Amino acid sequence: MLNAARQLLLFEPGPDESGRIPRFTVRVSARAKRLSIKVYPRGRVEVVVPKRTSARTVKAFVEENKDWIDRARDSFAENYTPESFMLPRQIHLPTIDSRVIVTYREEVGIPTVRYRFANNILTLSGNTNDDAACVKALKRWLSTVARKAFEPRLRALSLRTETPYEKIHIRLQRTCWGSRSSSGTISLNLCLLFLAPELTRYLMIHELCHGRHMNHSKRFWKLVSRHEPAYRALDRRLGESWRDVPNWLGVY
Repeated sequence: MLNAARQLLLFEPGPDESGRIPRFTVRVSARAKRLSIKVYPRGRVEVVVPKRTSARTVKAFVEENKDWIDRARDSFAENYTPESFMLPRQIHLPTIDSRVIVTYREEVGIPTVRYRFANNILTLSGNTNDDAACVKALKRWLSTVARKAFEPRLRALSLRTETPYEKIHIRLQRTCWGSRSSSGTISLNLCLLFLAPELTRYLMIHELCHGRHMNHSKRFWKLVSRHEPAYRALDRRLGESWRDVPNWLGVY
């Protein structure tokens, strides 16, 4: 059975893929009622499965839908260049104007990967031969960076626009840049770090304005335009900006 506690990589190279690149990944979801497939613009394929689904069932499902997957990949390839997975050696975070060097230090006998950041160098140490463990460590670091960068910006915008909120959460969301709950919690995607600063600012204004209007009504957009007159162009750019998120994060 598939382990619900982690994402399982099933390696099934095609004719145009190296043995290192997984043909698809499997994500076990407690809410899933049936198997489904997502094809992302850079060619990554994710299979979402209910708990207690066998690996044999997953492989058979992918084989049954192989033609559809190939068509989806071909369609995306017209606008997106497929990328092979590779751990980063440098990370550029445009929204905070930062470039970070990443180094990897293997330590025998250490099963996990931890990180240390100093002098603009991010050092991952431990079992650095485990790509998945390295990605998890990178995500932990990015979450810390995002919280430190986003909290004061959101607070300042809240005061400036007179649109209060209760709490801020930093998440790695796959389908949205941000959201706001009815209780006033604003969730921001850590992937905003990879976007231009004006896009992150617009997204924050967008979510703050939902405190007045929990919809996308004319009144909502009028409020947004009061604080960001160029919101239409920024909203279009935001919708196209998933391509700026690096492949190694496994989001897009």
